[in-house]
Amino acid sequence: MAAACNVNDLLDGHVRLDLECLDRVYLNAYVPNLQVGGQVVTFLTQHLGHPIPSPAIFTKIGDAFRAAVARFAADHEIPVVRFAKDARKAEVMRPYLDAATQPGVVAIGVAQEFQSVFSGYQRKTTTPGAVSFGFEKADRRVSVYYFYVLDRDFGPGFVKLCSYFPYPAKVWVNGHEWAKRQAARHGITFTALGNGFAACDQPQRLQALCDQLTATELQRFFDRWLARIPTPLTLADQAAGYWWELSMRQVEVSRTIVFDAPRRARAFFEAVVADNLSLGRPDEVQLIFDRRVRKDTRGTFSTKVVTRGVEVTVNVFYKHSRIKQYLKEGRALRVETWSTSPTTSAVSVGWATSTSCNERLAPPTGGCLPSSVSARAVPSPPSCSSGWHCPRSRRANQPEPCASGILASWPWPAPSRSSSTPSPGSPTTACAPTSPACSARPTPPAR
Repeated sequence: MAAACNVNDLLDGHVRLDLECLDRVYLNAYVPNLQVGGQVVTFLTQHLGHPIPSPAIFTKIGDAFRAAVARFAADHEIPVVRFAKDARKAEVMRPYLDAATQPGVVAIGVAQEFQSVFSGYQRKTTTPGAVSFGFEKADRRVSVYYFYVLDRDFGPGFVKLCSYFPYPAKVWVNGHEWAKRQAARHGITFTALGNGFAACDQPQRLQALCDQLTATELQRFFDRWLARIPTPLTLADQAAGYWWELSMRQVEVSRTIVFDAPRRARAFFEAVVADNLSLGRPDEVQLIFDRRVRKDTRGTFSTKVVTRGVEVTVNVFYKHSRIKQYLKEGRALRVETWSTSPTTSAVSVGWATSTSCNERLAPPTGGCLPSSVSARAVPSPPSCSSGWHCPRSRRANQPEPCASGILASWPWPAPSRSSSTPSPGSPTTACAPTSPACSARPTPPAR
């Protein structure tokens, strides 16, 4: 009877590429000083100069923004696509992105979605003939615009802008696409593997490039496109401090381990599945995430195995984080960690590389990787250092800011006001002025 092999036997000499990289990044953009009713009144009266802070002003600004989008699309011959209800937006826009050959806005999607926006109501007053309005947030179905772009650094991505006050926005990019473009510029030869890499002639240089994708690069992407697309806020608004800041919505980090033969990948993955079905239990979760789980700890702790045909996916859930492990294209082990909260830090590349996992190597087919290929663990909560912004406390009705220790070796400073440079002939005047608050981050070059 043949002896059972352990994880070292399965990996030793059979791993061609082991790479960590930010994958899908989905960010919120919000105007921090337009989050409560009193700030809205200040914006309408002291900034815009209206004697009465009437909600009718919202309609005026929104109509002007929608007209600007229509002119922008017509002037640049950009197709406008109205999304049907429940449409898969990425699939609808894929043909436009695939057909694009030069950086720019390739299509504009229009949808009706629920957004957290301000509603005005008339307040009671004891002064005869006087009119007084109050403002509170509510979820309303309003128009949103998806500006799908082909970026010179990130490739496909989009910026979504809501057409109603206070104009919340979203940003989506893909870290692997950024890494591919950086590798090509640095003369690194590679073979793509779907959303990732299958082979590389200089893996160490490629890993170093992946580590350079930071919040600064994401901010530059956002600044670059706000300087080109129509926005409901103007140059005057931005000069007065009314502009968007980025915060985390969902960030995905991945580790891809490419084997020399598909049978190696299949054997290792089957061993991982067999030995890790209980990882969602609280006592196991606290080893993976390095967080103590007590009886009163709130959150979801579970393991879910999904089978579609011959493909198996193992998921582990912990609070606002999720770890997903599966076999990618039959030849690579893919471990993805998703997080939707900067306060629930997960290991950067999933359970298979947790430093605490070395204790679990006793079983013959243990599902954890040996220490020789283990990844970096998430550091302790961030501390302020020279040149970095300290994470600020969360204010009422505001998204949680990015924390500098949220993702392993990828620093995430607290958001600061963006700094955009207008491009010649830009269709909008929404470009950032220079201000002391923006000096900590490099200003992107004009295009």
